[in-house]
This record gives sequence, C-alpha cells and structure tokens, in this order.
Amino acid sequence: MKRTALVTGASSGIGAELARVFAANGFDLVITARRRDRLEALAAELHDRHGCCVHVIAADLADPSAPSRIAREVAEAGLQVDALVNNAGYGLPGSFLSSPWESHRAFIQVMVTAIVELCRLFAPGMVERRRGWIINVGSVAGLVPATAGHTLYGAVKALVIRFSESLALELRPHGVQVTALCPGFTYSEFHDVNRMRAQVSRLPSFLWLHADRVAREGYDAVMRGDRVFVNGRVYRAIVLGARLAPTWLVNLASRKMAPRFRRT
Repeated sequence: MKRTALVTGASSGIGAELARVFAANGFDLVITARRRDRLEALAAELHDRHGCCVHVIAADLADPSAPSRIAREVAEAGLQVDALVNNAGYGLPGSFLSSPWESHRAFIQVMVTAIVELCRLFAPGMVERRRGWIINVGSVAGLVPATAGHTLYGAVKALVIRFSESLALELRPHGVQVTALCPGFTYSEFHDVNRMRAQVSRLPSFLWLHADRVAREGYDAVMRGDRVFVNGRVYRAIVLGARLAPTWLVNLASRKMAPRFRRT
C-alpha cells in the first residue's frame, strides 16, 4: 500500500510546501484547512504533477470536534496515515489582555489541543505498523526568551517542542520518528493573517526564510530522525546564543528587539 501523509494547514505557506514535498517523495496526501477552494486547487496541482491521490478535508481546528471528524473521514475513505504533519497555526497579535478569552481559547485549541489529539489519534496505527513520521511545526519563538506581546505564541510553541521531544523518545523504539520543526520568520501569509506584515517587513532580509526550503529541510529532518530541527544558520546561531549567553543579556536583547516584530 502506498504511503499517505496528512498535512494540516495545507492551504498556503509552509503547509502547502510540506504537502508538495511529501507528494514529490511518493506519498499520497490527505490535506486539510479551512479553505476548501485552496485545498482543491493544491490537490489538482499535486495530482497533475506527481500522479498522487489527494483527499481533501475542509475543517477548522478551532472546532474541538474537528480532529475526530478528520480521523473519521480518513477511516471512511479506507486510508491509513503513515505521516502526520501538524502545521496549522496562526498568531494572536497584541497583549494578553487586549483579546477576549474566547480568542485565547480558540488559539490554544488550534495550536496545542488539536496537535496533541491528532497525534493521539494517528500514532497508534503507526506504532502497530512499526513505521511512521510526525512533524509538529514549532518555532524559534519557542526556543528563545519570552517577550511582551503575542503572549501565548512562544508559550504554545515551547509546549509543542517539548511534547514532540518526549513523544519522539516514546515512539522511536516502535519505528516512529517525531520532529519539532522550528523555523524563524518565513515568507508566507502568516503575517498578513495576524496583521503584522507592515511591521515585520522592516526586519533585515537575512532573517527571512522561504517556505519551500523550510519544508524540504523539515522532511529531511524527520526522515533522519531529528527530534528538533531549527531552520537556517542564523536561527541556529540565535538559539545557541540564547542558551549560552548570560540570562540577563539575552533578556535585554529580546526586550530591545521585540518591538520590531511584536505588538503589545
């Protein structure tokens, strides 16, 4: 049976590029996001280019029932998920107190609960078959000190990274590889959706990554069995510096830099 990859948040950006990479490497696809028209366009592209079968599921992971519905549709289609890519996500700009609790609750549902639930739904089948790959898209923001503004983003990404590391250790003896993929600033719709495009566009060009490169490196990382992979030499240096430099100095640098890409 041909291998199948499930990719969430596949309608654009890193998610769409990850779907392209898996298709190019011989996987059939299940792609899911909120925008069915975008998914169907990507499905047609992947089928025409690679001859793969692509199953489209339009779903909003802010709905607590979405992960179980996705799993049910996959089962009803007679598919098994060999690779799970938890990519869906967004940013909630501004201070913690500037958004209502309902917005924070939906954010946590998409960024944490849905990721963990999808892993719990699909990892048992991988363990049973003794083969599988899971990519949970984290962020450099989860590996460096917190700053004011976008208050939950770094926190949830840190949780995703630590969860992925632990899950990798748990599942590796059963033939399942888990990788937390940690890009920095990446050209995509992400900053348009969270209304930060004008602000982050002032950042220097060397800080920007391309989504296709992030996706290719993420695929290679999970196939190698890397537990955490940080995209780009600049970001690997930043993460290493944050670990080695005195805490007071790192926190000072973070506070000075944050207004360039955070809104409080």
